[in-house]
Amino acid sequence: MRLHFTFILLVIFVAVSVLGSGQSNASYAIFLLGGLVSVLLHELGHAFTAARFGVRTTEIVMFPIGGLSRMERPLSPAAEICVSLAGPLVNVLLAAGLFGCMVAMHQATPVKLSDLTEPNGKSALALLLYGNILLAFLNLMPAFPMDGGRILRALLRYVRPEDEATRMAAWMGRMLAISMGLYGLLDSQFMLVFFALFVYLGAAQESVAAMGRTLTHGIPIRAAMITEFHTLDHGSTIRDAANLLLSTSQQDFPIVHGDQVVGLLGRKLLIRSLSAEGPDAYVAGVMDRDFLALEPGTDLAEVLPLMAQAGRCGLVMEGSKLLGLLTTDNLSEFLLLRRFGIEPGV
Repeated sequence: MRLHFTFILLVIFVAVSVLGSGQSNASYAIFLLGGLVSVLLHELGHAFTAARFGVRTTEIVMFPIGGLSRMERPLSPAAEICVSLAGPLVNVLLAAGLFGCMVAMHQATPVKLSDLTEPNGKSALALLLYGNILLAFLNLMPAFPMDGGRILRALLRYVRPEDEATRMAAWMGRMLAISMGLYGLLDSQFMLVFFALFVYLGAAQESVAAMGRTLTHGIPIRAAMITEFHTLDHGSTIRDAANLLLSTSQQDFPIVHGDQVVGLLGRKLLIRSLSAEGPDAYVAGVMDRDFLALEPGTDLAEVLPLMAQAGRCGLVMEGSKLLGLLTTDNLSEFLLLRRFGIEPGV
């Protein structure tokens, strides 16, 4: 689970909005914290519903108006509709709970949605109430990567292939985002411009992901893996790894003990260990023992979400024998060649 950089942009935007206004800083702080919790519960609603269909969520990327839950494998159209509806339903239930609390506390409830951008004098509960209503409403818009866009894709999948349905839904998402952004600029609704940016970036990412699945479907990992690589013995030092990093173009090094692979040392981990442990420390003490192991015959399309989760490198192994490396850089080059009609290693 991780926060997208747009969450930081939202915090900056809200902080600037507070300056010079009569709104309590404490109310805004509670609103931001409550908004974070609301988005988290929204995504957990997706994850728990997907688990009911036997699909594990590998990663949750949290945005200010929702998030992206990456599943270990594609959902069926019916399952995707149920999973997509679960997130907005959580926000509706939260809004109902907040409304009940406000009634019990005898707080005034009729406020406008515009009070989210000019909420002078409004309580934190009122802000969270309408914030959750806004989350539910925006996420049901038929635009990728919003939940409404995923429902649209699921419906399109009944008449179109998955990748084509994704591209159509993503295109609609980008068009809606452009329209929303232009209206926000003309009407000085900068929060709307912020939301439009999120929708556009998410739709573009999903379109690229759909193309990646198209180009890798039916292609085994062995067709894209690196077969010429260097390894490090478990008795090597970080200095040895640094020298190998400098003298080769390789950035991820399998650590072996005899014929057995015991770990993986990537560039980031190497630099961090060099700073913390010093050059004379052994790689065996800092290597990643929980590395990603892949079978050579696995479909590349199934590996794409795993690569995004694991980071830069996966080790292609047949039993205990190391056959090659699969890195995100090499995978990108493979997709580029496939896009131009070249069939490398197939």
